[in-house]
Amino acid sequence: MRELIIAFGLFLFIEGILYALFPSKMKNMLEKVKTISDNQLRIGGLVFSVIGFLIIWYLKR
Repeated sequence: MRELIIAFGLFLFIEGILYALFPSKMKNMLEKVKTISDNQLRIGGLVFSVIGFLIIWYLKR
């Protein structure tokens, strides 16, 4: 459970740093996300989820 909380904290830290350092670029990126179809977002999310899972699995074994 502790590792999950650390991972969530790291996620928030990285996300916050991006918005703090590049606010206008983040706004532009969010506008571009609106133009992407739901199916493309779903596939991208699944790909990144699998990559993240594989990284965690590799490091934990």
